[in-house]
Amino acid sequence: MSAAETVAIADLTRARRRTGRIALVGLGLLAMAALVLSLGTGPLAIAPDRVVAILAEAATGRAVTGTDAAVVLAVRLPRTLAALLAGGALGVAGALMQGLFRNPLADPGLVGVSAGAGLAAALVIVLGDRLVGAAALPAMALPFGAFLGGLATTALLYAVATRGGRTSVTILLLAGIAVSALAGAGTGILVYLSDDRQLRDLTFWSLGSFGGTTWSKLAATGPLLALALVGALTLARALDALVLGEAEAQHLGIPVERMKAAAVVLTALAVGAAVATAGVIGFVGIVVPHLVRLIAGPAHGRVLPASALLGAALLAGADTIARVIVAPAELPIGIVTALIGAPVFLHLLIGRGTRLA
Repeated sequence: MSAAETVAIADLTRARRRTGRIALVGLGLLAMAALVLSLGTGPLAIAPDRVVAILAEAATGRAVTGTDAAVVLAVRLPRTLAALLAGGALGVAGALMQGLFRNPLADPGLVGVSAGAGLAAALVIVLGDRLVGAAALPAMALPFGAFLGGLATTALLYAVATRGGRTSVTILLLAGIAVSALAGAGTGILVYLSDDRQLRDLTFWSLGSFGGTTWSKLAATGPLLALALVGALTLARALDALVLGEAEAQHLGIPVERMKAAAVVLTALAVGAAVATAGVIGFVGIVVPHLVRLIAGPAHGRVLPASALLGAALLAGADTIARVIVAPAELPIGIVTALIGAPVFLHLLIGRGTRLA
């Protein structure tokens, strides 16, 4: 390699890093703007400067009075934080799956976690109602059941795909498709057996909503979402090495099998906790990493945190739209993310297919 080529590569690397840093700052500001907009939007409109003042006063530990402060802190803040955390976790889960499979079309739903969590939630809604009654079910029964369903699905898939201490990514993917089909069949049976009220609950759960988020529910699922976010960031270097191939990554000192296990577990943690928080939400995990790579480049040290920030901003913004677009009713957030995500994804595939390839 000539000196001129070396200099050109170094300049390109510095430019990409600079672009990546700018993108991270911009996405961080976008997430903060989505937070303020979400807290100020609703039947009681609150100006952005007043929202910031309420948050600043609450952060100092002082008592904040007023109807607007009560609405922001008690009603909208837990919901918005849940949307930010769930969006960030789904964005990171998508980036992990695409890095693990080395395929830009990979999605957290491919490994069956969402389907398993959805089946467990359906079991709680239908069987729990029939066994103990809807009124007697604990408030955390549904999110806890969904989370356990996601973890159980992950354990099953990992057991199927692991032989002799080595995990086959191909078998993991194929087993995930099979398990998703089985979970979908099980959910279909429960839908067939459900009454009108249970069917309505199942429908709204499958479409997703942050409407029932409270501080107690956020306290149960929020730490899991945060753990998935932080844990995913530690895999950036390993995912970059995996792009070269498993054997090459092993030669670079990357514990490939341990890394694959960590990626799958963190994806299950992120998706299971997100489903437990708001139900099934699509398109965030597949669209967000695509957009991030176009903005910040392919390095996972930038892709993972940028996916977290963009996913958080996207889902908080979608939740804001869901609350106001058919007010005083509320549109399921899964419909909003599909309406936003599907056209964007099609545009990426059609208009920028060469770059995505």
